[in-house]
Amino acid sequence: MKILQTVVVKQVLTDKSKNVLFEKYQENKKQLQKECDQLRFELKKVERSKKFQTDSLKKHFEREVQLRQEKIKLLDFQMEQLHMLPLGSELKEKELQAIVEIHEGDSWDNILHGKTVVVKDGIVAEIRER
Repeated sequence: MKILQTVVVKQVLTDKSKNVLFEKYQENKKQLQKECDQLRFELKKVERSKKFQTDSLKKHFEREVQLRQEKIKLLDFQMEQLHMLPLGSELKEKELQAIVEIHEGDSWDNILHGKTVVVKDGIVAEIRER
């Protein structure tokens, strides 16, 4: 019989993976800053046209900018934490669903606990029973 099981994927922090993560965080931050600038520009454009009710629209734009600024603060925090983490640390990257074959006599507790895949620089380094 086959069942679906959640598998945790962890990444081992190396110099290479640390740099890749840091660059990813910076790219996301730049994108969010661009979106904030674009939202502010669009708001000014709408305010000049005076075709729409500006109070509710202004609140909506401000809320969207605020959401992005909170995400930027979170990215700043993550970049700060990344610098503090020692090499060799394991970071949970994601969870995947896997098909697992079970047979009579298998230990149900082992099946329930699932597996963890450890990746180091893009290569599977280890598969663990959790």
